[in-house]
Amino acid sequence: MNEGVEWAMHSCLNLAWIGEGRAVTAARLAAYHELPAAYLNKQLQALVRAGILGSVSGPKGGFRLARSLDRITLMDVVTAIEGPDEAFRCTEIRGQGPGAAGPPSAECAIAGAMGRAELAWRRELAGRTLDDVRAQAERQAPGAPDRIRRWLATTG
Repeated sequence: MNEGVEWAMHSCLNLAWIGEGRAVTAARLAAYHELPAAYLNKQLQALVRAGILGSVSGPKGGFRLARSLDRITLMDVVTAIEGPDEAFRCTEIRGQGPGAAGPPSAECAIAGAMGRAELAWRRELAGRTLDDVRAQAERQAPGAPDRIRRWLATTG
């Protein structure tokens, strides 16, 4: 999983903390965590295409949440950034090389184990929302939302 997933999730939380309907530029969101703005902008555009964020043009433009955090699962963000493809792709190498005896007759044990693990991972991500993460973040760092809100609200 690439770092864009982490960046996207933090950006969503930061947008929630700035306040409903307020837009923040990609450059400002990137500056808060000292990230490359152009790369973060690509992640934010992917979130817009997925309906997680909305974009606002004009002098007070930028990005804002398109729906509330309780309606955005971690899987929604992962899929928006990484795509819907499975992480593990079996290419059936059992049928190649000197040990190959024709097409395999049973499911590959490795592919089966990886498929079950991925299904469990996807179910866990689909069962947790960004609001769950927000609540935990606020318990761990109660002053963070106000600090982030003040910093993002100032012009950089």
